[in-house]
Amino acid sequence: MLGFISARQAGLDDPLRLRRAESTRRVLSLELNKDRDVERIHGSGINTLDIEPVEGRYMLSGGSDGVIVLYDLENLSRKPNYTCKALCSVGRSHPDAHKFSVETVQWYPHDTGMFTSSSFDKTLKIWDTNTLQPADVFQFEGTVYSHHMSPVATKHCLIAVGTKSPKVQLCDLKSGSCSHILQGHRQEVLAVSWSPRHEYVLATASADSKVKLWDVRRASGCLTTLDQHNGEKSKASSEAVNTAHNGRVNGLCYTSDGLHLLTVGTDDRMRLWNSSTGENTLVNYGKVCNESRKGLKFSVSCGCSPEFAFVPYKSTIAVYTVFSGELITMLRGHYNTVDCCVFQPNFQELYSGSKDCNILAWIPALREPVLDDVSEKSLRRQHLNPAYEDAWSSSDDED
Repeated sequence: MLGFISARQAGLDDPLRLRRAESTRRVLSLELNKDRDVERIHGSGINTLDIEPVEGRYMLSGGSDGVIVLYDLENLSRKPNYTCKALCSVGRSHPDAHKFSVETVQWYPHDTGMFTSSSFDKTLKIWDTNTLQPADVFQFEGTVYSHHMSPVATKHCLIAVGTKSPKVQLCDLKSGSCSHILQGHRQEVLAVSWSPRHEYVLATASADSKVKLWDVRRASGCLTTLDQHNGEKSKASSEAVNTAHNGRVNGLCYTSDGLHLLTVGTDDRMRLWNSSTGENTLVNYGKVCNESRKGLKFSVSCGCSPEFAFVPYKSTIAVYTVFSGELITMLRGHYNTVDCCVFQPNFQELYSGSKDCNILAWIPALREPVLDDVSEKSLRRQHLNPAYEDAWSSSDDED
């Protein structure tokens, strides 16, 4: 650490290098923290979590019972032991609560005054955070599996919605109507995600084993259909052409820079794609157990080197390096299947929701204290940047 600070001070290192190194160290030391708890409100499994990107302080959760809870993650007591309190909730008794399981919750990317939720009750609701009243409600013909708002859009207010219908719906917040439809999938759409790099590019994953990239400005819409074999599979093969997985594709997540896309499927595989070319990078993550019949919510780190993927894996969370596929660790603490997790990039924290009705906080471990008997001289030498090391010696030292 001192070496990084010295090198940064002398201008030998990029200023971001220290930040990336410390962020990476913190992610690698994530553990279930006995001093941090999240108030238990849900009476059934937790399907979805989202932390607002403005302050990184407030978190939404959606449960199988139709309940939505808003938490404050900040430690206002300043004590080492504290519980993240629920500020408010849309409970079963609320007149506008979802009737069935809430599958996705998302904050409005630019303001905490609004959030969205979608449910198996065939609705997408736009909520006013201050009044906890729906400002708008979109009705669909089938079950809603997933929805997403672009984190970078400045020229549109479209919400992409994946439902039991193979058509991807685009809802416009400005007009309050479904502006248009993207056709191409053959079965239900289980996951949707806007690119964090290009505001008009959308990725969709379906039970038809396909992942499609769309430019919503184009009349034809579809840019490409991802092919796990990169076009090399024989057309005489029994396997369908241009499939991303050999099963249902139920999870999507872009890397923070938008250059790559991660997908997970019920074939127990995770794949990394170049989002510009649509090429399968062929990174091998091994078996990524995925038994979910609906959407799987996983997360990717931000500001680390290398970046990490946090993937629900039965009752644990598997942590992989994104570009090498190495399984770093398995975070164990839940008693039942984990359905979602979300990464907090400001403090490198991870929150996970499970069918055991609990939300767990995974916090970086504190640094080990330096032993008192270590001399200051040896401590300085240990952290010294190679650029500062003194290679000079005298004959007195050699005697």
